[in-house]
Amino acid sequence: MAKEIKTNVMRILDREKRPYQCYFYEHGDEAVDGISVAQRLGQNPDQVFKTLVTKGASKRYYVFVIPVAKELDLKAAARAVGEKSVAMLPVKELTPLTGYVRGGCSPIGMKKQFATVVDESSAAFSTIIFSGGKIGVQVELAPADLLALTGAKTAPVTEA
Repeated sequence: MAKEIKTNVMRILDREKRPYQCYFYEHGDEAVDGISVAQRLGQNPDQVFKTLVTKGASKRYYVFVIPVAKELDLKAAARAVGEKSVAMLPVKELTPLTGYVRGGCSPIGMKKQFATVVDESSAAFSTIIFSGGKIGVQVELAPADLLALTGAKTAPVTEA
């Protein structure tokens, strides 16, 4: 039997004794959009979240975790972190900053823990699904556990 792939995210969840479930999906070399991931996993797109990294006017970095079918409201995101404005981080800066590649970026286990905001819609679910730290791997975790592990807060940060 093939050895199960353990990502850094899974090792952190194991170490912190947080219950989680893993999902694996087929993919090529490129990142797969979140809606396609939700479909491949047979999951509700409202319950599958993506991780976005931004840079504020202060030059600080922020992480936002939002449903895959939604767009980040940059003004609401800036308000949530007390910034004048935030902008999406260019893809080329993602890996050096976080240690993750586009499509495999998780809010758990980045090189450095940045201020993190999870969209308030996560509270509607007992668990949410997000990247397990590698393209093709997703983890399902209680929102409260994600908030505790990352020091995150919730706020309305998606476009209506």
